[in-house]
Amino acid sequence: MIVKMKFLSITGPRADIDRVVSDYLSRYEIHLENTLSELQTVENLRPYMEINPYKEWLAKVESFTQILNLSETSAERGSISLEKALDIIKKLDQKVSDYTAQKTKLQEQSAAKEESMQKLEPFQEFPYDLQKVMNFQFIKFRFGKISRLYLKKLESYVQQEIDTVFYQCHSDEHYVWGIYFVPASEVRRVDAVYSSLHFERIFLPNEYDGIPLDVYQKMQKELHRIEQEIQECDKKIYAVLDNSKEELMLAKEKLSSMSANFDVRKLAACTAGDEKDPVYYILCGWMAQKDADAFVKEIENDKNLLCMVEDADNQVLHAPPTKLKNPKIFKPFEMYVRMYGLPGYNEIDPTIFVALTYAFIFGAMFGDAGQGLLLVIGGFLLYKFKKLDLAAIIGTAGIFSTFFGILFGSVFGFENIIPAVWLKPVDAMMTLPFIGKMNTVFVVSIAFGMALIMMTMVFHIINGFKARNAEESWFDQNALAGLIFYGALVLVIVLYMTGNKLPATIVLVIMFVVPLILIALKEPLSKLVMKRQGGLGTGVGMFLVQTLFEMFEVLLSYFSNTLSFVRIGAYAVSHGAMMEVVLMLAGAENGGSPNWAVIILGNLFVMLMEGLIVGIQVLRLEYYEMFSRFYKGNGREFRPFIRKAEKK
Repeated sequence: MIVKMKFLSITGPRADIDRVVSDYLSRYEIHLENTLSELQTVENLRPYMEINPYKEWLAKVESFTQILNLSETSAERGSISLEKALDIIKKLDQKVSDYTAQKTKLQEQSAAKEESMQKLEPFQEFPYDLQKVMNFQFIKFRFGKISRLYLKKLESYVQQEIDTVFYQCHSDEHYVWGIYFVPASEVRRVDAVYSSLHFERIFLPNEYDGIPLDVYQKMQKELHRIEQEIQECDKKIYAVLDNSKEELMLAKEKLSSMSANFDVRKLAACTAGDEKDPVYYILCGWMAQKDADAFVKEIENDKNLLCMVEDADNQVLHAPPTKLKNPKIFKPFEMYVRMYGLPGYNEIDPTIFVALTYAFIFGAMFGDAGQGLLLVIGGFLLYKFKKLDLAAIIGTAGIFSTFFGILFGSVFGFENIIPAVWLKPVDAMMTLPFIGKMNTVFVVSIAFGMALIMMTMVFHIINGFKARNAEESWFDQNALAGLIFYGALVLVIVLYMTGNKLPATIVLVIMFVVPLILIALKEPLSKLVMKRQGGLGTGVGMFLVQTLFEMFEVLLSYFSNTLSFVRIGAYAVSHGAMMEVVLMLAGAENGGSPNWAVIILGNLFVMLMEGLIVGIQVLRLEYYEMFSRFYKGNGREFRPFIRKAEKK
């Protein structure tokens, strides 16, 4: 169900906004709107421009709580003043600042050391003192890497044609790292040759003393020492914060509350004013009717606060947000509704309809008392411990699976344990006029689908009246004209099937033609009823051609949507057939001693595979065959401003 909303305009002296937010709004669920957007026709309004003074301190306290890995519920119940909260953070920041500065300096050293080690690492195989190499006067050197594709060319051509020596070090599947040496007089020419072979030069700093392997190992030890010092700083910071963790959480809650309250200004507007005419703020938002009545009653003696309350259908620029409120047993099915789209404020909330039809259809398609009980137990246990909406849906669907399993006389595929209260889907047949023999569950599925289609048409008509849309209420294929046409079609089928041909023919002649004409002329008729200007637009000829194709599509959609419900019976039959296969493989089809391992594995396989498929197919029926007839799902969610720290 959709909660009825009220639109509130709250105003008072600009300096009083924090008190109003803290004392009143933080204790009610209110969906705030941008006041400047809502009051576009009001002159001399300007944004409420102020910088949030709490954000910097809130960011600091959040960094402290992250260090301690504290949750929102770590602090005991209670509250502190803003001054006390700021004092706590300032003192803690002062205590840890020296350790933080030391840690930052060590981290810079660590990063520089790691970068230096990364450059040196590929050259650990070089067995000469780097300091001596870097001090050569007549020989130049270049550290770098070369692709394996050019290495052979380097070996066969370069070292024979020019004066150079390439010393190979580390290598992988793509590159070879090494150093080439060249006389100082030939360095430019040799560098050009190596560059043409895509030699990538690596510049090593002149800080290494010794052979690369020894230098690298020494740097590893230094890096380990630095990391230990960083860990010591972390321990000291943690110890300081841990001694004040309860106060820290209270300070965080207070600052979070104050920061959120201050951010209300982003959605507020201010009037123009001067010394003689003080500035006032204006806040606009939506409240549930119950909350709005309580809020107005609470502030009636507050002289600094004025509140105007309007109904949702008054002149407001935006449609009210949607707040769903359904019984606890149906609430998990809101997940399916939200997947399609949240209902608009003036739409019917289909949650209860989805819950009943989804669980019922799932049970009919997956009717087995034993497997249904497992779904009930598993689903509700998973919901109890993990709070997954899908688990609650599975548990509810399992109740109907158990119910239909009793009707079908099926327990884990065995059909001789309990008698079928209604029928056995695989064997039940009935004879229909003009058609002959047909499986009973197919006929019942189509009849059930027809009833659901007519019900969704009624929902469509209700939505049309709520939106004051004549076309949606009277002339659309899912409106009253479509309901009469489809209802007449159902009545004709029933009359023909029961042998009443004459009244069926009368209904066929009268009730088919008139509704179809109304559906075909829905656009001009809607304009006429709603007294809107405009003709056919595209001309009479084009209108007739377009209408002809549209009517063909309408008739085809009625037929295909109705026929789509055959899948309910088809899956009921296929479930029984699959379990017969399982029993046959287990050797239990003739009352013999079954292979229980095959029975258990077969039931698990059917539950997992067919349960998933049936769940998806039922959701498809909900979305394509039912929702598409009455539901748009273009609403926006009610998002309340709540100060969590003080909400009880």
